[in-house]
Amino acid sequence: RIYMRASSKTQSLERQERLISDAREAGYYVAAVYREKASGAITDRPELMRMISDLQPGELVVAERIDRISRLPLPKAQALIDTIHEKGAKLSIPGVFDFSDLVKESEGITKIVLESVQEMLLKLALQMARDDYEERRRRQQEGIELAKEKGLFTGRRPNKELHERIRALRSARFSISDTARIAGCSEASVKRVWSKFSKGDS
Repeated sequence: RIYMRASSKTQSLERQERLISDAREAGYYVAAVYREKASGAITDRPELMRMISDLQPGELVVAERIDRISRLPLPKAQALIDTIHEKGAKLSIPGVFDFSDLVKESEGITKIVLESVQEMLLKLALQMARDDYEERRRRQQEGIELAKEKGLFTGRRPNKELHERIRALRSARFSISDTARIAGCSEASVKRVWSKFSKGDS
């Protein structure tokens, strides 16, 4: 099962599509592909949850990098990975080594060492993914503060095309929920835009 994720709707998943052909060339049957655009720092991603629900024992979860699966704080990230393992599935992600086959064949101190090393490498990869996320957020905030000092920051620019779409749908008497679904945004965005439009704001 192949999982692809991008952080925002403007980012492309095209580069990650190669995972499909790579998996097939490696001799795997691709049971399903899950694509979504959402932050890796949240747990309730619809496609991620659907993939976990679909998992069967012995299956392989394929992702481009560990941060595609999670940018959560370590305890939550570990819980997410544990859920995948509890379904009887394994991870196939560059930089994350799966020693489960070796562990099964090992005994005594060797088995304990392999289990410990695998757990350590996984935690390290998950923590690095989280650290990278927090560093990006810090730099972004620093950039905003610097721009504010220079009088260059005016906040997020409105999406005029989306606003017009919302106005047209609401003017045609579509409900808030239907407007959000058709326009591809949240109900909160619909309410905010329609409220401004109703007041005559541009």
